[in-house]
Amino acid sequence: MATRIRFSAHGGPEVLEYEEFTPNPPAEGEVQVSNKAVGINYIDTYIRSGLYPLTHFPSGLGSEAAGVVLSVGAGVTGIRPGDRVVYAQSALGAYASVHNVAAKNIAPLPDAISFEQAAASFLKGLTVQYLLRRTHRVESGETILFHAAAGGVGLIACQWAKALGVRLIGTVGSDEKAARARAAGAWATINYRTEDIAKRVAELTHGEKVGVVYDSVGKDTWLPSLNSLKVRGLMVSLGNASGPVTGVDLGILNQKGSLFVTRPSLNGYINSRQDLLDASQELFSLIADGAIKVDVPAQQRFPLREAKRAHEMLQSRALSGSSLLIPED
Repeated sequence: MATRIRFSAHGGPEVLEYEEFTPNPPAEGEVQVSNKAVGINYIDTYIRSGLYPLTHFPSGLGSEAAGVVLSVGAGVTGIRPGDRVVYAQSALGAYASVHNVAAKNIAPLPDAISFEQAAASFLKGLTVQYLLRRTHRVESGETILFHAAAGGVGLIACQWAKALGVRLIGTVGSDEKAARARAAGAWATINYRTEDIAKRVAELTHGEKVGVVYDSVGKDTWLPSLNSLKVRGLMVSLGNASGPVTGVDLGILNQKGSLFVTRPSLNGYINSRQDLLDASQELFSLIADGAIKVDVPAQQRFPLREAKRAHEMLQSRALSGSSLLIPED
C-alpha cells in the first residue's frame, strides 16, 4: 500500500490526515513516480487554509517531489521506469509515497543531484530563475531588495544573485536569520522587526533606492516595498505570508514615482516542457557547480506522516530555508 496526506476541509494544520491508499495506474500522458523526497512550500499552507480555495474535497496537497519512475502511461516518450526525476507543477497530491504526474511536468534529475536536494530546491529554484532572469532580468552590479531572504526561496535567491554579481539586500526577522542570509550571499540584511525597511534601503544605497523589490510577504511590506523603489521601479509581488494586499488605490503608484507592479506565477513563465527543461538545466548547473548549496538540516526533514507538525512549524516561522517530507519505505 502507498501512503499520502489528504484533507477534507480548509483549516489549520489539524485538517491534514495521513492515510493508506492504492494508486491508480498512470493515465495517458502520465508518469507514476515513487517519491523519495517531497518539497514543502508556503503555497501549500495557502491551499490548505483556503486563502487559495478549492472546490472539491477530499484533496491531496503538494506539487513538488523527486523520485524514481515506476511506470508510464500510454503516449509517454523519453521517460522510462527506473529514471530519476523531479517535478514541481503536478496536480495536488505530491504529499504521498506514490504520485501520478503529467509527463510534461517531469524533468530528468542528474546523478550529481540527490533526491533531497532536488525536492528542496526545484520549485523554489524555478521560482528564483524566473524572478531574477525573466520577470526582471537582473544585471551585475545592480542592487535589489528581496523580502524573506532566509526562507527557502530567499536563500536560493541570495546565492543566485551573488553568482550573478548582484547586490541583494534581504529582509529577515531575527539576527540568526540575518546570519544565514549573509552566509548564503546577501550583500546586506535588514531586520524588519527592529529597523525601518525603506529608511535602511535608502541608507544602504546612498539615497538611490532600488530598481526592483521581490515581495513574498504581502500586506505588511506593501508600503515599505513601494517606498524602497526608485522612480519607475518594479514591485514584484509573489506571495502573501502576512496576508493579501487589498483595496489598493492605483494612484499610489504615481505618487511614489510612476512605479510598476506585477504579480507573476511559475505557470506564467514555465508553461511548456522546453521552458521547464531550460530552467531546470540552469538551476541544476548552479547546484552541481556549488554556486547554489542546498542543505536541509535533519530537524527539517519530517516523516510524511508528520506533515501536520511540519505545517505548524512552517507557519510559526520556526523554520529557515527548505524543508522536506520523507515518505516511509
